[in-house]
Amino acid sequence: MTPPVRGPLPRPDYASLTRYTPDRRAVPVDLSDNTNLWGTHPAALEAIRSAGTDALARYPHLYADDLRAAVARLHGVTSEHVATGCGSDDVLDSLWRALAEDGGAVTYAAPTFSMVEPLSQMNGREARAVAWSRALADPDLLLEGDPVMVYVCRPNNPTGHQAPEAWVAELLGRVEDDGPVVLIDEAYADFAGETLIPTAVEHPRALVVRTLSKAYGLAGLRVGYAVGSKALVGEVEKSRGPYKVNRLAEVAACAALADEDGWVQRTIAECLENRERLVAALRSRSEAPLPSASNFVLLPVAAGTAVPTALALRERGVAVRPFPDCIDVGDAVRVTVGPWPLMEQFLEAWDSLER
Repeated sequence: MTPPVRGPLPRPDYASLTRYTPDRRAVPVDLSDNTNLWGTHPAALEAIRSAGTDALARYPHLYADDLRAAVARLHGVTSEHVATGCGSDDVLDSLWRALAEDGGAVTYAAPTFSMVEPLSQMNGREARAVAWSRALADPDLLLEGDPVMVYVCRPNNPTGHQAPEAWVAELLGRVEDDGPVVLIDEAYADFAGETLIPTAVEHPRALVVRTLSKAYGLAGLRVGYAVGSKALVGEVEKSRGPYKVNRLAEVAACAALADEDGWVQRTIAECLENRERLVAALRSRSEAPLPSASNFVLLPVAAGTAVPTALALRERGVAVRPFPDCIDVGDAVRVTVGPWPLMEQFLEAWDSLER
């Protein structure tokens, strides 16, 4: 028997944490992680191929200044309003660490992105969930107990719904200049066609976080960024530290963000078309997928069957993400939208299930 670890490890509040271990067994059709199933932006690939020796032999830019400038151009702000990181998770973690003091709560509308609770726990925060149905009816519920941060995913993962802009404005209108930070996670905003970045730039306690892992097809390079007021972004940058975006990732991200040939918009348009085809096909089978503003669809299933359904689909060569006992939803599986032949393979596997 291995003796217990003694000394400064483990931290007592880490005792219940485990490694992130989703089922990653290879299957022919993987619709489980909401990445771009059309591939990677061609300009990003070309930028990597053209990169010189210094991109590998030397350290990257301290704070990814070229990437910050590219993001700033895209959103019509200055670089001082932009922070970057090794994926949006890194930017989120940097904000969590930058918050005022240990012990403050993080509130969030649930169900939502699964990293909210572990990020809170890793940074000494209590995570408090409010059901989306209740939060939409009364945003004050997210501000009860004086939290240090309110997390809002828009469009929301895993449900796909888009909280109204007026609702977010109402929430922000109730936050004082020294109140909680309202973090708006826009990982899927490219598919929804709108952003709250202009609002975040003007509000001292709002921060929008985005990623290049979805619409831009750069999940393997881990590139994320945040946009907000100069003061708030400055605190995130301090927490983030230097050298977090590698040089190849930066040159690829800059090329992709420019999107000179319109690849991103063409891919998004096809994705949205296929999403509606998939929703229609499921409804024709008497299923009830939730309305989605993103590149995935959440499909409710019978109580207690989310995990068995996902396992049965995996046995048929198709991976989806199970969500057992979701608040406001119940059991469900999430299906990433991709090229139509992949959707046809999913539907064929779905039709073969015994239900």
